Amino acid sequence: MGEKGISQAVIRRMPRYYRYLGELLDSGVERISSNDLSHRMKVTASQIRQDLNNFGGFGQQGYGYNVKYLHDEIGKILGLNQRHNMIVIGAGNLGQSLANYEKFERLGFVITAMFDVREELRGTKIRGIEIHMLDALEDYCTKNQVDIAALTMPKERADAIANRLVKLGIHAIWNFAHVDLDLVDEDVVVENVHLSDSLMSLSYNIANKQKIRENKI
Repeated sequence: MGEKGISQAVIRRMPRYYRYLGELLDSGVERISSNDLSHRMKVTASQIRQDLNNFGGFGQQGYGYNVKYLHDEIGKILGLNQRHNMIVIGAGNLGQSLANYEKFERLGFVITAMFDVREELRGTKIRGIEIHMLDALEDYCTKNQVDIAALTMPKERADAIANRLVKLGIHAIWNFAHVDLDLVDEDVVVENVHLSDSLMSLSYNIANKQKIRENKI
């Protein structure tokens, strides 16, 4: 539960609301009812109203929701009205893919530096973002504001690097290493992204659909 007792399930739906509302804005839609929004999102209108009421509601009886206003307000709830400086630890394929994804910057997440241990990468740049050696991490974080660190390294080193980051005052970690971090500071915010878990869920759903089709034959 969050500070106001808001469940993580609600919080994880907020980015979906933001994304769908952004698509509505791009389509020129000015207002929408909870019923219409529910059809697009495959979430009940009641659930949408309950979710948004956690943060103040934002709707008007008989009018629905002003799309731009709701989009802006959800952006504020998600902290997207602020700039978040981010570094990437690990400049392999995944780390470089993150650096090349320009949409992060439009959401306020700006990758300012990358770090790796491979000497041949020293000083090279990915979309203008310089790759530093890992032994320069402390010096960089001391001289620059870093809000978030993304870990795209082998899991064997993830815990040590994560605790090293925490000691440097970084309290938000986007963890792509295939391991649950064992941190010395419980106040650190960690978002784990296990790509293989997502693929396994997809595999289950494929197999389940296949069983259903076979049973219908």
